[in-house]
Amino acid sequence: MAKKKKGNRVQVILECTEHKNSGLPGTSRYITTKNKKNTPGRLELRKYNPILKRHTIHKEIK
Repeated sequence: MAKKKKGNRVQVILECTEHKNSGLPGTSRYITTKNKKNTPGRLELRKYNPILKRHTIHKEIK
């Protein structure tokens, strides 16, 4: 199990928005970290979706 780190970095999950709306089975998710102090809002990145076979916008969930 990973040690708990002190600081502003937190682990976030990015989920594809286009795949969710398409109705296809499965999900495209990525796990990354962000600095809460520098980016207090939700993170939004363009990542590759292997099911749709193209780059799409992935937004932070939870």
